[in-house]
Amino acid sequence: MDQAQRPVVFIHGLWLHATSWGPWVEVFRESGYAPIAPGWPGEAETVEAARQHPDDVAGLGIDDVTDHYAKIVEGLGDAPVVIGHSFGGLIAEKLLGQGKAAAAVAIDPAQIKGVLPLPLAQLRAGLPALGNPANRNRAVSLTAKEFRFGFGNAVSEQESDDLFERWTVPSPAKPLFQAAAANFSLHSEAAVDTANNTRGPLLLISGLEDHTVPDVVTRSTLKQYRKSTAVTELRQFEGRGHSLTIDNGWSEVAKAVLGWLDEQGL
Repeated sequence: MDQAQRPVVFIHGLWLHATSWGPWVEVFRESGYAPIAPGWPGEAETVEAARQHPDDVAGLGIDDVTDHYAKIVEGLGDAPVVIGHSFGGLIAEKLLGQGKAAAAVAIDPAQIKGVLPLPLAQLRAGLPALGNPANRNRAVSLTAKEFRFGFGNAVSEQESDDLFERWTVPSPAKPLFQAAAANFSLHSEAAVDTANNTRGPLLLISGLEDHTVPDVVTRSTLKQYRKSTAVTELRQFEGRGHSLTIDNGWSEVAKAVLGWLDEQGL
């Protein structure tokens, strides 16, 4: 397929709105791709509307979101490149394992079934949702302080606060509970087909200062793919936290992804 026709689907994670991918969409369009950044099921079209209607996404689980994006992907005609951040990265891995994508990029991806490390920083980052079992079927919002620890720890406090005001929305807590219990569940929704030899290439990206998905978690994710002969690579970014897709250094990550896709002939 000609690169100019290659669709790209961006998938955001918890607490960020789909429009946060705007700069990426523009750069990928300028690079000859056909990018889209659809929201999660029930997600309002704007940040402000999403904040006003948190119950519209309450109770969504990993499979609900994966099935939503699978239908979008299937409607494109040609297999896309799927690029996800955080839980969007986990969903991108699931879609790739299911053979629905030509390639996937998982940026600071949420832990999949089989990943064992659980650093203290990650536990703290998940507490706004996991700290109350009653949150499982609710939509939860972050405070600016919580966002600073989980997302904006590698940027200035001012930039972290600006990103919080611009992009954060309430998100369903259920995916966090599902991921936390994945290794104790026989049929966890956080499971990914990591042994698929016929899938397209996968790039895992890790911010070395990430609190929400620490580098040790992403490296453990890479190990889960050791039985697959398909291309699986890891790229680490020094001094970057969980906000690496939206902060002042986002273009460095985007350029690295574009370069990798070119290497893969995509």
